[in-house]
Amino acid sequence: MLEIKNLHASVNGSPILRGIDLTVNKGEVHAIMGPNGAGKSTLSKVLAGSPEYEVTEGSVKLDGEDLLEMEAEERAAAGVFMGFQYPIEVPGVANSYFLRKAVNAQRKTRGEPEASSVEILRAMKKAMAFLEMDAGFRNRPVNVGFSGGEKKRNEILQLLMLNPKLALLDETDSGLDIDALRVVAKGVNSLRDPEHAFVVVTHYQRLLDYIVPDVVHVLVDGRIVHSGPRELALWLEEHGYGAIKAGDAGDAPRLEA
Repeated sequence: MLEIKNLHASVNGSPILRGIDLTVNKGEVHAIMGPNGAGKSTLSKVLAGSPEYEVTEGSVKLDGEDLLEMEAEERAAAGVFMGFQYPIEVPGVANSYFLRKAVNAQRKTRGEPEASSVEILRAMKKAMAFLEMDAGFRNRPVNVGFSGGEKKRNEILQLLMLNPKLALLDETDSGLDIDALRVVAKGVNSLRDPEHAFVVVTHYQRLLDYIVPDVVHVLVDGRIVHSGPRELALWLEEHGYGAIKAGDAGDAPRLEA
């Protein structure tokens, strides 16, 4: 589904990504781990089409299409979803209105018929119940006055409503207590099937107890320096990223060739 080759990107002339190679197949969950400043969030934002980053080299294909040639809204319509570490507030725009507009904008781009308000509200009510969200959040302005956990649940609500083929989740576990983490993971796991794929950025392996990855990648200084099965996250918890950076990762789990 997603094929990244030799991806380089910079911000304000400073290189951040220095040659990313990554292939994510349909049905897979890939976790990106690494120290602060390694480029994890940058990778997500570049894939989503953030204008603050400049791609200087490399290619990104989504189902064979050139993702880098698409504007951010075109990537969203093509099935790319970005979950932010710090979801923004949108004063004056109710959740229900926002989701109706977002869903129908994508449907229009894809040449699909518009969903009615009744259909949107019915789907939203079902998804909110699944995520254990109070029905009153439907009419509240997007994320305004929400706690950190409520913002993350609301973002997963958007994920369920938009049903993207590729979800990029940037530190979704940031600031979550154990109950909110469980609910957020439940929402993500409900979309795990042969047609969806996920790239999950996280510092800690606790999220990966709930969203179990197929592959774990270690990103250091803008490059993926090590990849392994889910057990790699546990190894990192014990040994730290310093062992990888120092080249002392001889016993770290690796993917089979």
